[in-house]
Amino acid sequence: IVFSFAAVHKDGKRTAISYPANASGRGFHNGRFIQKLREKAASLPNVKLDQGTVTSLVEENGTIKGVLYKTKAGQELAASASLTIVCDGCFSNLRRNLCNPKIEVPSYFVGLVLENYNLPYANRAYFILKDTIVIAYPISSNEIRCLVDVPGSKQPPISNGEMASYLKTVVAPQMPPELYNAFICAIDKGNIRTMPNRIMPASPYATPGAFMIGDSLNMRHAVTGGGMTVGLSDVVLLRDLLRPLNDLSDGAAICKYLESFYILRKPTAFAINTLASTLHTVFSSSDQDPSRKEMKEAFFNYLSLGGVFSEGLMALLSGLNPDPLSLVFHCFAMLAYAVGRLLLPFPTPKRMCIAAKLILVGSGIIFPILKAEGIRATFLPATMPAYYRTPPVQSTDDRETGK
Repeated sequence: IVFSFAAVHKDGKRTAISYPANASGRGFHNGRFIQKLREKAASLPNVKLDQGTVTSLVEENGTIKGVLYKTKAGQELAASASLTIVCDGCFSNLRRNLCNPKIEVPSYFVGLVLENYNLPYANRAYFILKDTIVIAYPISSNEIRCLVDVPGSKQPPISNGEMASYLKTVVAPQMPPELYNAFICAIDKGNIRTMPNRIMPASPYATPGAFMIGDSLNMRHAVTGGGMTVGLSDVVLLRDLLRPLNDLSDGAAICKYLESFYILRKPTAFAINTLASTLHTVFSSSDQDPSRKEMKEAFFNYLSLGGVFSEGLMALLSGLNPDPLSLVFHCFAMLAYAVGRLLLPFPTPKRMCIAAKLILVGSGIIFPILKAEGIRATFLPATMPAYYRTPPVQSTDDRETGK
């Protein structure tokens, strides 16, 4: 259980950020969590679980009829279905037939598992926002997952020891004292993993017989750990849309009806996507630009205000408050706070120039993200025809044919 975050900034500045309304987060081993979900699904009487590696979708006359997959023994089989849910994650090899994937890789995460640590506060995660962004959070009673953000498309190789040297010389000095020794021990242990941080706006094609959710459909920078939140939110929303249906055989009608999913998922996905991209863009930038340095200070101090300010951001980041207007309010409140810090009590020409540039830089971060997410669908969903989709008329005697 994670009750709060300790945000750590330069010069030893710290602030505690709690979830609102006594809420809490969860940290877990991804593989164990997924296996438990599969076990739970397989235990249901109306579910048959087949496992294999999906190689492609089966398409007939523009409609997806199922998938081709290989078993562990190498046998090639086909699975037919009236509706195929594509949820094969960030490395999806199926999305190319269902959307227009425009993937950006701004950085890589280098992952370590820390052990044998002694923390002053249990059940707390860490945002370390110094020269390097580091995220650390508990995943069991004696393990902490630590993710180090390495900017750019290239990273130091692990095989020749360059990555270990980079972590020890560049990242370790920025770690809080309570995590330093465990961090060094994890590097020496050598179980270092890397993964690309991918950003991809949702841009699906309406395809009868198939549907995408989670990271297959939409990705954001992993700096806020919001991928599972958005993925599970997609699951709940799709479940509610499918619940009134008892016949999935009319692919075209089901496809048109499920277009509402892409509008209804916008609030939660938009808030988490925007915050993740904004946070990474702000804190991964160089301090040589005075406006960007000021923006970092303002962002951190805004979090330190507590109350509605920090709790409001945490409610958005965690998906507890999926209101896009609330996110816009906090973004521009932070910008106003940054400008106010510069101009008060007495503005000087130099400070006014930095403030003007800060507004331009801030707008340059926010507005491209808003555009990529879809301004109309996010803020004016009622003007979208898909918002009013209703379940297709079905006979009460029909039996579900999809799976």
